[in-house]
Amino acid sequence: MISAYTGTQIRDAEKPLLDSGGGAVLMQRASYGLANAVVRELAARGIRPYGASVAVLAGKGNNGGDGLFAGALLAARGMRTTAVLTAVDAHPEGLAAFERAGGRARTLTDHNAAELAAAAASADVVIDAVLGTGAQGGLRGPSASLVEKLRTSLRGLVVACDIPSGVNADTGEAYDPVLPADITVTFGGAKAGLLADPGADHAGRVLIIPIGIGDQLPSPVLRRLETADLARLLPPPARRSHKYSRGVLGIVAGSQQYPGAAVLACRGALAAGAGMVRYLGPPEATRLVRQACPEVVCGPDNVADAHVQAWLVGSGIADGDDEQLQRVRDAVETGLPVAADAGALPALPDILAPHVVLTPHAGELAHALQRYGIDLGRQGVEGATLDAVRQAAERTGATVLLKGATTVVAAPSGPVFSQAEATPWMATAGSGDVLAGALGSLLAQRSDDEERFDACGISADQRWAAIGAMAASLHGRAGTLAAAGGPVTAGAIATHLPEVMRTL
Repeated sequence: MISAYTGTQIRDAEKPLLDSGGGAVLMQRASYGLANAVVRELAARGIRPYGASVAVLAGKGNNGGDGLFAGALLAARGMRTTAVLTAVDAHPEGLAAFERAGGRARTLTDHNAAELAAAAASADVVIDAVLGTGAQGGLRGPSASLVEKLRTSLRGLVVACDIPSGVNADTGEAYDPVLPADITVTFGGAKAGLLADPGADHAGRVLIIPIGIGDQLPSPVLRRLETADLARLLPPPARRSHKYSRGVLGIVAGSQQYPGAAVLACRGALAAGAGMVRYLGPPEATRLVRQACPEVVCGPDNVADAHVQAWLVGSGIADGDDEQLQRVRDAVETGLPVAADAGALPALPDILAPHVVLTPHAGELAHALQRYGIDLGRQGVEGATLDAVRQAAERTGATVLLKGATTVVAAPSGPVFSQAEATPWMATAGSGDVLAGALGSLLAQRSDDEERFDACGISADQRWAAIGAMAASLHGRAGTLAAAGGPVTAGAIATHLPEVMRTL
């Protein structure tokens, strides 16, 4: 499991070493890891490091020092190194080491930004070490001009030192201009802003370099499930399992206008391993479900008469479908775990419980937050996904899964989960219905197994968010497998879910 922290948490963990005079050691560990990452990535791309060119964009603080020390190590390996100093007070020891190793340094001004951008753009590697985790806001003045010009003509590898300059380490908010990185080499622990959008848009692949502060780190603010975590958490059937013990999911989805959503939700639930699926919906959708999914039990008409372990409600329910919306409200009132998607969201009470998992996209979340006097708009949500999903969980009392390129899941308390296995090809109609079905299936199978989550360091009150992260990860992996680099349909995502689970 990947754990991520705020910049303040990392700095506090470093403080005991800094106070004892170990600052130089921390910087050497960081710069050594950064330099080695550059060499490995060049080799992976078939570029011989010896003779390759490196441009270090170095700010005035320790982040700039890390970049300059790394540049010195690369120069010692025969690479041609140039530093663009974005401030006159560059890190003195780092600059001295850089120049001793044969590196050339030039100071950025208002007048030479275009010239230095052109020179950096021709380098095999650009190391972005302008702003670190303690920076407030984005690049300004000549630094902003340099990056604006550089990102339009860049041809080489971009490596961010700890965090791309202009990305908020705590929230992932990005302040234009940002130089998108191919790799972010981050030190001590992942920064939360690297694993949430829009910061993740600019971070590229994240490589974590241990620098000896692991024992000082507190509980993370963000976590990401990896393959091994999914393997431990997924529910394998026991030898004497039966359809009822494997989890029965009730689905209230679809409408006369969107009957296909019911089919896709049912397919997602079946593919994710539910022992039985019961469907409640209008006649048009019911007929389609029976044709497409003969395994699904259609009926009864009322939520109270359905014996299930969890509910999925909302996918494809249209405005004005009073019968389906009443079923949504009835399902929430059962006290069972509920995955609430799309059309269910406006019908829910203002105050919910953590076992209710809301699954909005950015526009739906913006609309939901308006009920609580928070007017972010869709762009505001997309520009600060961590902050938005946390606010939604705190105000509603529910667990909130915000769908996107990076899916983030927040409980009313505890760390946020973040998953990013999906491919952009999954941005297609019906994909969210399959995700909702998979989530409902996992809620029916896994919600009462507190011990399994506890063994993975996930407390009982956090398990709802973890189940949401599991569903997002499975969905993303299935979509990526189905797409194979090209267009994919929602139905194909459901088809590939069992294969992903078998592999895990």
